[in-house]
Amino acid sequence: MTSLSQNKNAIESTRTSFADKWRYNPDLTFGATLSEGSEIQKWILGRNGFQSLAHFAQFLKGKRRILDAGCGNGRVTALIALNAAPDATIVGVDFSSAPVARANLAGYGNVHVEAGDLLGDLGGLGKFDFIYCQEVLHHTADPPRAFANLAKLLAPAGEIAIYVYKLKATVREFTDEFVRQRLSSLPYEEAMAAACTITELGRQLHRAAGSITVPAVDVLGIGAGTYSIQRFVYHFFMKCFWNDELSFEENVAINYDWYHPQTASKHTLPEVRDWFGKAGLAIVHEHVDEYGITVRALAPSA
Repeated sequence: MTSLSQNKNAIESTRTSFADKWRYNPDLTFGATLSEGSEIQKWILGRNGFQSLAHFAQFLKGKRRILDAGCGNGRVTALIALNAAPDATIVGVDFSSAPVARANLAGYGNVHVEAGDLLGDLGGLGKFDFIYCQEVLHHTADPPRAFANLAKLLAPAGEIAIYVYKLKATVREFTDEFVRQRLSSLPYEEAMAAACTITELGRQLHRAAGSITVPAVDVLGIGAGTYSIQRFVYHFFMKCFWNDELSFEENVAINYDWYHPQTASKHTLPEVRDWFGKAGLAIVHEHVDEYGITVRALAPSA
């Protein structure tokens, strides 16, 4: 049984992980997120149900107040600001990196950033027509409560979009937790050094020619299909991220981001659906891939 002090230590350690990540990598994937057609931008848009940047801009057109909850360095906040209506107000809030986001977003006149805990009192932020909270809730001590806290900020007919880590294949879960237990207690420099070796493994697997076609292996959670060597290992055996569009250092920081935070819960679609049901929200879009669960939903009209 986990003690209260252990939980507090994990929360503080997780906060330090992200403070270090953004302090040492303030521009991490910022450019790629804003670059139309990049893999990262397509992943963000696609999992949320948008076929293109124009489609996303059309969705944002009627949203006057928008919240990026857990904005990190402000990369998606910027993407939203650039595609929202000119008179929209965009608010970013983050527990550990508000200063970094403020610096990155200083040139965006329609954006302001607040320091805040998603489990704390957010009432002072006001109501929002759209809340974006992705790659964040699973790093809180109580994801369902953090979600419910955000749902209370929705204006009538407002919409919320979340992304959380999905419970993964059996061996992948074991390996990830095994490595996390060893990296999460290391100081930043040592953890990044370890992440370098994981990243190089990902790069070499990515460079390996050919693919593998496998049957479903239900006992291990392996889905039938054809995979590149890197994707097969990545999906079912261990996180070893590699993206050719990013620098080696950026790839390292992304692997660090996965393994160093102690608080990193994984979820199932029925569990996430239950959060929305309890909040009285109507789901309008779902997307589940090997990495996570994305859901968008509407609040009731006034």
